[in-house]
Parts: sequence; C-alpha cells; structure tokens
Amino acid sequence: MSATIRKEPIVPVVLRSGERAAIAQKIRRALPVILSAIDRNSVYFGSRFPDAACEDGRYPIIDNQEWTTSFWTGQLWLAWEWTRNDAYRTLAEQHVRSFGERIARRDHTNHHDLGFLYSLSCIAANKLTGNREAAYIAQQAAEVLMERYHEKCGIIQAWGELDNPEQQGRMIIDCNMNLPLLYQASASTGDPRYAEAAKNHIEQARRYIVREDGSTFHTYYMDVHTGEPRFGNTHQGFSDDSCWSRGQAWGVYGFLLNYLYTGDERLLELSQTLANYFINRLPEDLICYWDLALTDPHSERDSSASAILACALLELVKQLPATHPDRESYEALALRMIARMLDDYLNTVHKAGEGLLQHSVYYFKGNVGVDECCAWGDYFLMEALTRATSCWNSYW
Repeated sequence: MSATIRKEPIVPVVLRSGERAAIAQKIRRALPVILSAIDRNSVYFGSRFPDAACEDGRYPIIDNQEWTTSFWTGQLWLAWEWTRNDAYRTLAEQHVRSFGERIARRDHTNHHDLGFLYSLSCIAANKLTGNREAAYIAQQAAEVLMERYHEKCGIIQAWGELDNPEQQGRMIIDCNMNLPLLYQASASTGDPRYAEAAKNHIEQARRYIVREDGSTFHTYYMDVHTGEPRFGNTHQGFSDDSCWSRGQAWGVYGFLLNYLYTGDERLLELSQTLANYFINRLPEDLICYWDLALTDPHSERDSSASAILACALLELVKQLPATHPDRESYEALALRMIARMLDDYLNTVHKAGEGLLQHSVYYFKGNVGVDECCAWGDYFLMEALTRATSCWNSYW
C-alpha cells in the first residue's frame, strides 16, 4: 500500500433557489408514510425481527440471531424520537432485553458486527433514556468483540473461528462502523484497552484497506503471526479490484466516526477522499449501482449504499469549517440523494412486513436481497431524514 492516497476533486454542487424548502416539504410528507409502515411492521414482527433482506418484497420473520436485527430496533428508536409515542419505546426496550439475552447466551455472536447490533439497540437506549441495564449489556458486547482482536497484527477479525485458515486475520471495511462500541466501552469503564484496539484496527484499515486512488477493498488479510499485510480481495463486490459500493459507504462513514472519537485528522481527510471517489461515480440520479465500477444503466442499484453515504455526508458537513471548498457540495448532494430516495425509492404503498427503501442489494453474486429492501437501508433512510431535519445526537 502506498503512503500516498490521491483525493479526487468533485464538481461543485449548489442547491437551486427554493430547492432546500422543496426537499424539506418532501421529508415532511414522507414522515407519516414511514411511521405508518413502522406501525404495520411492529404488529407484523411482534417481539421478533425482520431478516436481513426481503424475499419477494417481504421480510421473513426471524429470532434475534442475524447481524442485522438492530437495524429494526434503530428504526423504533428513531420513530420514538420523531413522535415520543411510547409504543415505539416499549417495543425497543423489549429488544434491549432480547439483546441482553443474546450476548449472555453468546447466540450468533462469532463475528465483528456486535457494534452494529449493540450501538443501535443498547447504546441508543442508554443515550435516549439513561437505561443503565442497556449500557451494561453494551459493555458485555464490547468484551465479546475484544475476543476477536489479534494483537500481533492489530485488527479485529471479521468472521469465523480465530484459527480458521480461510478467515484468520481477515478484516473488512464494514468493521469501521463497529468500532464506536469499543470507544464507548473505554469511556464508560475507564479501561483504555477497548479504545486502543479500535485505534489499532482503524490504523490498519487506513493503511491497507484503502487503495492509492481512494477506492477500497472489501476485505484485507493480515498475518496474525508476523503482523505483516497479506492481500486484499472482495467478498461482495464485482471483483477484487473493483469498489463495492456499500463497502465504500461504510468507509466514508466509518473513518469519519473514528475521527470523532480519536481526533485523528487523517481519518477526517480520508473520509472526504473516499466520499469524493464515491460521488464521482454516481449515476445522474445519485443512487449508486451495487459496485462503483459498474456503468451499465441496466445494472442493479443499491439504494442502501446511497442512504449510508447521505448520512456520512451530513455528518461531514457538521465537522468541516464553513469555508471548506466541498462542504456546500456535500450538503447539497446529501439532500438531493434524500429527495431522490423519497421520490423514486420509498415504498409508498407499504404492506405489513415490507421494507421502506426499495431497490437495494444485499449480496449480488449470491442472489440474496437483489432489488429488495434491506434492513440497513430502511434504517439509514430514517437516519438521513433525522439528520436532515434536526441536530441529532447520534447512536454511533
């Protein structure tokens, strides 16, 4: 990996006169549509959870076992913030207890996505309501996540048993989003080892998972015995040398979140570099194809990746000085992405069990969740709307 990463310039984007007000009106009209969908799904899922992606337009109902179940809980917390309707809080707090039971049983926790699972359920609960039990559960999850840390190479292994030769030493770009759980564990306990592991992991991701041109590998392997880098490849992208769209979005948002906890300006700059690479490969309607290397207009879109990017851009706007040359463009692009999602991708004829954000892709090569709603797409659409309309206290 070269020490020099090129940051592409972007063409400046400015909102037209009246455009901001028009987008705000679209959001106001969308909120009751989304809340009605949340109400229907609350009855449909009951005390259980939607699967990661819809099948033929509807989510299968599962127990709390997938890496994605907290995205439904996160939607409930956001709906409660929007309305203060206690029905949303009550169900979300039932979920908190479910997540407590899950970590106690070590039920499907052999992966790095504990950050996703416990940030949007238990960390959110503690921040919003002061729930001390939720904070304790999140702390237990951080402890389990630390078991996946390889000290020699400084990374948290993504999947599988730690001695599995196919998975050993593999980090993936998604993990950037899981690290806030560790920073918050150090903040709440005073024990620095959680934050140190997170800092070491994000440094290795910065050094090896980002390519010279500002694109990213989905996955990268480190030698757990020597600490040396091995090679990068993809699991979900088009090819090993392409750039998986959702992975790039995780990178934009995840490096930024790690900047918020560390103050490392290199991570703030890197988030912008990855954002510019992504922006420069967007189709005209700003909803990306499932891999940024694709240019055929018949390729499947991944609206969930654009929703993640919109959230990241709105957070970048908060962190950059008013004089920053790309700040206004980031905000304008994020708002236009939101408008496009509401116009053309929001499920406005929602039936119980269906998702909110249509035309996402979970795993294209495995034909899983292709042109469907995905749990994280639904959540990040709601987070983007929240960010666009309020000064939001992030769950991350």
